[in-house]
Amino acid sequence: MDKFSETVILANGSFPQHEIPLDCLRSAKRIICCDGAAQSLIRYGLEPFAIVGDCDSLTPEISEKYSDRIFRSSEQDTNDLTKSVKWCSENGFNDLEILGATGKREDHTIGNISLLADYAASADVKMLTDTGILFPVTESSKFGCFKGQQVSIFSINNETEITSVGLKYPLINRKLKNWWEATLNEATGSSFELDFRGGPLIVFQKY
Repeated sequence: MDKFSETVILANGSFPQHEIPLDCLRSAKRIICCDGAAQSLIRYGLEPFAIVGDCDSLTPEISEKYSDRIFRSSEQDTNDLTKSVKWCSENGFNDLEILGATGKREDHTIGNISLLADYAASADVKMLTDTGILFPVTESSKFGCFKGQQVSIFSINNETEITSVGLKYPLINRKLKNWWEATLNEATGSSFELDFRGGPLIVFQKY
């Protein structure tokens, strides 16, 4: 990645281990923690800019020390990650990188990845994991990559027709009926293109 965002949301999944998301975390101007992720961040040696969520998993010590930056939301129809994205948007932070949103539980992982499509309406958002980067795409686009980079494409709307250029296994007016169908593809050069109407798509690029 050429440049990291100033705003990172740290979810309460597996704490990053790969150097790329860790560099992102260390270089962030502000880190917004989803509830219990604050404890992991503090243990790592950094401090939260804000802590957002129902905050039911915060220790009394953290609740007291960071009481000036805790923003509780008891809303039950969204998760803490969505609450954090919403809080960022309301505060003018719309260029976001999400870390710690995968691992621990597969249902949380799948849910968090699918939510990227919703977040695209209000933010420029990316999700960094220990293996690669995931991001929503709302219109036909060209992407930088490197030859041999593994690329996977997921379609939220299974009626969206997708055509690709620059991938080893091309998609030609392809409708993806299941999430596995366009996984484990491979870039053939320094860029690839996706042409589609409808969407959104979620793209994964391996480091």
